[in-house]
Amino acid sequence: MSERRVALVTGASRGIGRGIAEALGAAGWAVVVNYHSSPTAAEECAAAIDAAGGASLLVQADIANLADHDRLLALTLERFGRVDLLVNNAGVAPTVRTDLLQATPESFDRVMGINLRGPYFLTQRVAQAMVAGLDPSQPAPQIINIGSVSAYAASTFRGEYCLSKAALGMMTALFADRLAEHGIRVYEIRPGVIESDMTGPVKAKYDQLIADGLSPIRRWGTPGDIAAAVLAIADGAFPFSTGLILDVDGGFHVRRL
Repeated sequence: MSERRVALVTGASRGIGRGIAEALGAAGWAVVVNYHSSPTAAEECAAAIDAAGGASLLVQADIANLADHDRLLALTLERFGRVDLLVNNAGVAPTVRTDLLQATPESFDRVMGINLRGPYFLTQRVAQAMVAGLDPSQPAPQIINIGSVSAYAASTFRGEYCLSKAALGMMTALFADRLAEHGIRVYEIRPGVIESDMTGPVKAKYDQLIADGLSPIRRWGTPGDIAAAVLAIADGAFPFSTGLILDVDGGFHVRRL
């Protein structure tokens, strides 16, 4: 059994996931770096965690493939003995941004499989292990879902992404309700426009929108901004909250006239 607190971060090889994983490692956590298809980037993330004083475990697993979930959890428990924090970060945008009237079932199924179905059943599986391993002498485990302002801001050229993030909000509420009796708290962090591989192809568009006042704080968000929110939750900053949505979006959610 690890003496360190143990976090499982999905999609941790790049972008927001990597920022979260490295921040947890620097705070002394043991971090399971889950990745799908970027082994070199995942190895770099793991090396950074180890160099910062944390401990890492690399596990390749496709979150959309439910058969991979048991292996991901089994390797985590074999190495560290428990899971104190699950961060459901893995997510994708449509491969091609397509008008709502031309969107394909194949793109819908792919996005939903990775962004919603996979996290839903991984959370179910990890929550079972968390409940089974509860130790009254230790802080209760926590779960964090990485959502998006697209849960409520319509983008008609990526409808499947918006739907997946809107449903993730209900998933947060459902697991928060179900797991509260066990002392396990569930949160959602809702990023705004964040510098990452996902937003790279539309950088010029968002540069202009930000300059024009898309959000009150006129800058791009960074993976570090999201990681700071994760660390606050992980350190127990909200002990009387569950199902909480934490907006990390430069104030995008503020209605303005």
